[in-house]
Amino acid sequence: MFKHILVPVDGSLTAQLAVDKAIQLAKAFNSRVTAIFVIDPYPFTGVGTDFAYGQAEYLSAATAEANAAIKAAKLAFEQAAVSVETSIIESHAAWRGVVEAAESIQADLIVMGSHGRSGLEKLVLGSVTQAVLSHTKLPVLVVRD
Repeated sequence: MFKHILVPVDGSLTAQLAVDKAIQLAKAFNSRVTAIFVIDPYPFTGVGTDFAYGQAEYLSAATAEANAAIKAAKLAFEQAAVSVETSIIESHAAWRGVVEAAESIQADLIVMGSHGRSGLEKLVLGSVTQAVLSHTKLPVLVVRD
């Protein structure tokens, strides 16, 4: 039923739950799986000489976080004997990176976690999952923590 599953990860417990669900689906449907981490290269704006230093520090930390999250996801898939391709991509919004990745790899299902924020916390922090749901025509399986 699902030939290619995309799993965005961010290193969180909720993302790990999504990986676990994707493993089950991949085994059930003999699906290909791609796990991605999206880095927003410009999450803030600044002025002056401090901006360049802040940007370099941010990208270094974001890349380290991405590598750790992708490594953990890959290990989980390998331990379950499910083949996975991984990628770290850059996009000006995490949701956009997920939607564009799904289109480029011709995924037919996105499996992703949601932290279940609501109220003011959701308004302030936003929701990558909600934005993906709003901008893709693909089925999205949302795994809650």
